[in-house]
Amino acid sequence: MTTDTKAILAMALGGPTSLDDVGPYLADIRRGRPTPPAMVEEFRERYRRIGGGSPLLEISTAQAKGLEAALVSEGLPVRAYVGMRHWHPFIAEALAHITADGIRKAVALCLTPYYSRLSVGGYLDAARQAIKDQGLDLELAAVESWNDAPGLAEAFAEKVAAGRAALEREGFRDPYVLFTAHSLPRTVIEAGDPYERELRETMEAIKALLPPIRSSMAYQSAGRTADPWLGPPLEQVIEDIRREGEKAVLVVPFGFVSDHLEILYDVDIEAKEKAEKAGVRLERGRDLARDEREHLLEVERRVDGLDRLGQQLQMSLALLHLVYLAVGRPD
Repeated sequence: MTTDTKAILAMALGGPTSLDDVGPYLADIRRGRPTPPAMVEEFRERYRRIGGGSPLLEISTAQAKGLEAALVSEGLPVRAYVGMRHWHPFIAEALAHITADGIRKAVALCLTPYYSRLSVGGYLDAARQAIKDQGLDLELAAVESWNDAPGLAEAFAEKVAAGRAALEREGFRDPYVLFTAHSLPRTVIEAGDPYERELRETMEAIKALLPPIRSSMAYQSAGRTADPWLGPPLEQVIEDIRREGEKAVLVVPFGFVSDHLEILYDVDIEAKEKAEKAGVRLERGRDLARDEREHLLEVERRVDGLDRLGQQLQMSLALLHLVYLAVGRPD
């Protein structure tokens, strides 16, 4: 490893890799507050139904390694690391690993394209706090948002086209398309958070690449609080379109870039079961990490104050290529 090597810290939420991890994982999310036993058992059952654990670490690692390979192939001395906010390897652990490897400059990249202070902001705060708490000699820059990165809309548009074609082969002509993303408390958006705006920007960019489609947007996986969350909920929209006579719907979870509980359970199991009971055929567009080929995304003009391979940047930018790889998980 050369002295010019930079680290790319790919960050995601994290998830339990076994059923025994579910309780401790929920405790971390709840910041140590006791988790009701019924909730632990509920989530254990959810993870059991998707295979006994979350595939998020496996997928995120494949994405990070693909990113590293793409950059190295261009002659850029980088090394990619993965840090999770709520499970191993924690962000703090990854940062310690980076400095132990002798690296002194890093770029933090959240594996979600859309900025929110609750998600991306939280990851970046955790990274900066971990550097401070551990006294690490590390300069950290950040990619806060890449929803408009070249290639992202194109990748999702391909998923929409493939999903619609699959439904049409089953006899469902002009199937309805429902774009979904993780819900957030409405108060966050009202305070100026760009999350909802960035989602809609990307959705419109996806639709602009497709023939005219009948579509709308819904939110999923809202938290269990009394406060209002972004809507309409996925289940409500499915019921609404059923009443309007729709027989099939393609759900495109474009708010995510890899499979995890909110897709594998909330969409593939829970929403699908409810749709089938209502007489609606639900197909889910595959996530980007399962694509059969690589999708290279350039994330430009996001990072301030980081030099590129030892040369001072003239325009405060970092050129990154985010690579979505087929992970090879069975369907």
